[in-house]
Amino acid sequence: MKVFYVRVSTLDQKTDRQRINENEFDLVVEDKCSGSIPFFEREGGRKIKQLLEKGVLTSLSVWTIDRLGRDLLDILKSIQILTEQKIKIQFIQQCLTSLDEEGRENPISKMIISILGIVAEMERKQSKERQREGIELAKLRKVYKGRANGSKEDVRKFLTKPKVVKTIEYLKKGYKASEISRIVGVHVNTITKVKKLMLAHQ
Repeated sequence: MKVFYVRVSTLDQKTDRQRINENEFDLVVEDKCSGSIPFFEREGGRKIKQLLEKGVLTSLSVWTIDRLGRDLLDILKSIQILTEQKIKIQFIQQCLTSLDEEGRENPISKMIISILGIVAEMERKQSKERQREGIELAKLRKVYKGRANGSKEDVRKFLTKPKVVKTIEYLKKGYKASEISRIVGVHVNTITKVKKLMLAHQ
């Protein structure tokens, strides 16, 4: 089975740009989560792992390497697991494949993939650093619009936030708080708050 994997970081982002050649594949698996979450711990990653374990996965295609992840060690670990099972991974935009036509590991691609993985990880760290710097500058200019101390967030507004809606879905499915935190990208404290509100509205 030829699988095409697509990922965006937030629930409101679209995957259209990545889905250009989706008709060439048997199955499209989509994730809407942070690239920092380990690949096989994501909802889509778990589906792919199940296909791998069933022996029906023959190849995995991804638009770019940062869609697979933004943590170098996890990227390399995921690739290693798949290549050990002779599953070819193709990074479409970068024209890279993990295995050659005879099913052997491609050393040149492996080197380039490692370099691109480092770049993806650096971009993630720089993005977080810029975000922190932006918040600090906004605080210094007194224009930071964080919630005022002692103020209460509207419950209905809170429960309709995309990540909260997704959290509720996973809670109903029986997922643990630690699992939801990794998949959705919310703090465990937020999940506890959601649980309390769910109980209060039953």
